[in-house]
Amino acid sequence: MKKILMACLLFALSFGLYAQTDFIDKNVTDANACRNWVNDKLESMTLKQKIGQLFIHTVAPYTTQQNKQNISDAVKEYGIGGLLFSGGEIGKQIELTNYAQSMPKIPLLITFDGEWGLAMRLKGTPSFPRNRVLGCVQNDTLIYEYGKEVARQLKEIGVHVNFAPVADVDNNPNNPVINTRSFGSDREAVARKVVAYSKGLQDGGVLAVCKHFPGHGDTEVDSHKAMPVLSFSRERLDSIELYPFRKAIEAGIGGVMVGHLNVTTLDNKAASVSHAVITELLKNELKFSGLVFTDALEMKGISNNPYVSAQALIAGNDMVLAPRNLKRELDGVLKAVKEGRISEEEINEKCRKVLTYKYAFGLNRRPIVNDKDIMARIDKAYTNELINNIKTSAVTVVKDSDGMLPLDMTLSGTVVLNVSSTLSESYTFFNEINKTYPVTWLHANLDSLQNIKKRITPAQRVIVAVYTSKVDKYEKILADLAKGKPTILICFDSHKTLQKLDDVVAQSSAVVLAHSSDKPVQKYVADMLLGTQKVDGRLSVDLNDEYTAASGVTIDPDKPRRYKPEEFGMYSKILSRIDSIAEYGIMNGAYPGCHVLVWKNGYQVYNKCFGTHTYNSDRKVKENDLFDLASLTKTTATLLAVMKLYDEGKLNLTDKISAYVPEMKSTDKANITIQELLYHESGLPAYLPFYMKAIDKTSCKGGMYKKYKDTNHKIKVGNNLYICTNYSFIPEWVSEKDTAGYTLKVSDNIFVKPEFKNVVLKEIADAPLKGHSYRYSCLNFMLLKEAVENISGMSLDKYLDEYFYKPMGLVHTLYNPLQRFGKDEIIPTVEEDFLRRGPVHGYVHDEAAAMLGGVSGNAGLFSTAKDVATIYQMLLDKGVMGDRRYLSRTTCELFLKMKSKNSRRGLGFDKPDTGNPDNGYCAPEAPASVFGHTGFTGTCAWADPDNDLVYVFLCNRIYPNPTDRKNLMRLKIRPAIQQTIYQAIMK
Repeated sequence: MKKILMACLLFALSFGLYAQTDFIDKNVTDANACRNWVNDKLESMTLKQKIGQLFIHTVAPYTTQQNKQNISDAVKEYGIGGLLFSGGEIGKQIELTNYAQSMPKIPLLITFDGEWGLAMRLKGTPSFPRNRVLGCVQNDTLIYEYGKEVARQLKEIGVHVNFAPVADVDNNPNNPVINTRSFGSDREAVARKVVAYSKGLQDGGVLAVCKHFPGHGDTEVDSHKAMPVLSFSRERLDSIELYPFRKAIEAGIGGVMVGHLNVTTLDNKAASVSHAVITELLKNELKFSGLVFTDALEMKGISNNPYVSAQALIAGNDMVLAPRNLKRELDGVLKAVKEGRISEEEINEKCRKVLTYKYAFGLNRRPIVNDKDIMARIDKAYTNELINNIKTSAVTVVKDSDGMLPLDMTLSGTVVLNVSSTLSESYTFFNEINKTYPVTWLHANLDSLQNIKKRITPAQRVIVAVYTSKVDKYEKILADLAKGKPTILICFDSHKTLQKLDDVVAQSSAVVLAHSSDKPVQKYVADMLLGTQKVDGRLSVDLNDEYTAASGVTIDPDKPRRYKPEEFGMYSKILSRIDSIAEYGIMNGAYPGCHVLVWKNGYQVYNKCFGTHTYNSDRKVKENDLFDLASLTKTTATLLAVMKLYDEGKLNLTDKISAYVPEMKSTDKANITIQELLYHESGLPAYLPFYMKAIDKTSCKGGMYKKYKDTNHKIKVGNNLYICTNYSFIPEWVSEKDTAGYTLKVSDNIFVKPEFKNVVLKEIADAPLKGHSYRYSCLNFMLLKEAVENISGMSLDKYLDEYFYKPMGLVHTLYNPLQRFGKDEIIPTVEEDFLRRGPVHGYVHDEAAAMLGGVSGNAGLFSTAKDVATIYQMLLDKGVMGDRRYLSRTTCELFLKMKSKNSRRGLGFDKPDTGNPDNGYCAPEAPASVFGHTGFTGTCAWADPDNDLVYVFLCNRIYPNPTDRKNLMRLKIRPAIQQTIYQAIMK
């Protein structure tokens, strides 16, 4: 009886644990039915059969009688839990899958090693690019779609588990086995791609399995042949190798494969048989609760270990993959149970876990794979379209030092020199360019070197198109050519081929890595040169010593890079004075660093970053660094959503907010209109300290505030005012541990219940009103956010992502940026914050937005100068960007022109006070038509319809402490820069 109770308890605990994984949550709709099925199967199994469920047997894809007997023995005699086919033909795999599934009482898990889809193992199936190429793609939605399509194809052939993606960081160019299988050498990019691909697989119904834990990227030994040894420190492992796995686990990955690696800092054993690596690190520390698989146990790095399967299960693996001798290994596990090295309860728990996942795959019923028209079902038109989209999105402009891209069509005498094995493979690129822009064509294999030199001499520009890896004999002539003439080098081959052309890359004016010579890729590159396609790929790994991972140049036909301010009626010399103003701000402690961006007529005329992330940091501010926009969120987020809903007739300016936010009904806020909220004429207070409702005030020794600093009141929040830092949160709302129910993150170690929003709304409902004259209030936009969500049925962040940010390509604009970016890509905001009890870095500074989980209508958005400018340019262009309309012209004109009679405010936008410029944030020269906003963290964006100007200034002026950072305002840095912009306009 005691054993039965223990087993039930273990099952209850384990099922609750597994139910936390995304895969189980999404695929087990009836937990009771699952539990009953698992219990029923367990009770009917012998110990040997339970152990058999933990084995995955590898078989060759041959439909011979001998091979079928091999499968039959594995299923009937040893009761294996799953199969892995080593490759071959799709029809034969389906035949063998149906044969194998016809025998066992408990259907088999069919696994697959498809890192780049079916083509990795099955002949004639759609071929996706390797991960190194995928790592160049900036649109992670494409990677997600790729994962989902791979899942669809796998399900068509009866596969449940894919041993992908590779989560190893490729930071060793001498790695003989990972290299192109990795997404790259930048840990952040690798993590994002791993998460996107995994989510695609699992949303498609196939379990994703990240590998090779704890990280196989920085090795020079192939674990198929010997045991690699990694002697890195734990700090190094945390910062590089473990990082993508950690992010994948946080995102809900269902499977992890442990590699045959000796990580000496963690254990002196191979990771795949190490309790310290699997149980202590992966399961306990990283809190992974999905299925843990060994890498193939037949690999030479581990196969000489006697009874390795028993060791692997004792260490914490759930399933062992491909042991050489099935009988010996299964007997070894039975022996380990008898000797007490692993308990029968542990075997039961592992078997229960496997069965739970089998139920999630629908294996409570016998599956049959339909092989009719299988290739037509696998290779759809959409599949090839997706492959082409991925390949073209991976095209990367490595350099464009002389602004040669797109081509200047006024320049004649261009020669295209093809370096290829055959004539035919280079026709597409040449013909595509030649249709629009006449060029001379030369072929390196046909023309003598002497003739090539002779024909190129009179040319004004040369495009070298490389299609082959056999480039050694051409390197010198190409390098000499590039020295003496403007040269564009395009590599329609691999990254490895481009590495061979080191000198040519150095001498060329522009370099493009296209990865592939497929016709759609050649056409895409030609269109980019002709100015009709955008290229924004980034290197996934370093290119020689000069160009690092994540580097690259965006070529956007809507925003050519080579134009000078004079071409748009502005003086470069006057614009350059912005440099000294920005640097003056840093010298006088106004901010550690900033980014200034100016667009004229939609084109960039000024773009510079200054300073560093913090005063003590040597990390310089870069273009793609994200800033906390603070109240600039109001116009780059909430207002966009309001305008969209107005556009669709779902909201009117005269509507009462209580119609959309029921909490305001039966209060004195019931009759406040949308227009009054936008004009800041609601009468609501400027701000409310909502966080006080989550703090136990009785825990504050000496009260919440004091006029002097002491051990309990360390942080200054006002003139001669210090706030308590030694307090406790009210457990009803806040947990300082990652606990069930507390799902909103305020910081790394502070979590809030979503229901706290009800407290916020009640505080607003109870707040005293003060007439309807102008009084700026963040509460107005917090109510507008609630209205947007209640009307749309979507959270504000998801609504904006779907209708604005993703289709506009604004990959750097988002709430809660740590979900996608590392802290080194985000500008720190505050050194020590009383609410977060430490630095604010990657979390919104605004306390109200923080207590709502980082997504609010008044603050919370993070972005870059370019993305902010893109939003404002879209508004200037009356709702259009590129070939897509986001808002109607009528809506844009209304919201951009309407102005309150009581203040300088527009509909959500701030505007200049032309009668008294000192009352606003704009330069005196700014015309009345200007619209924009500022943010508490030191941000601003202003757009000028009269002059077609966009001006964005981003900084972190409140670092290290918000209270003492007044210099940005006192020195009037932002209006001074704007004034310079107007002075630069030619009269």
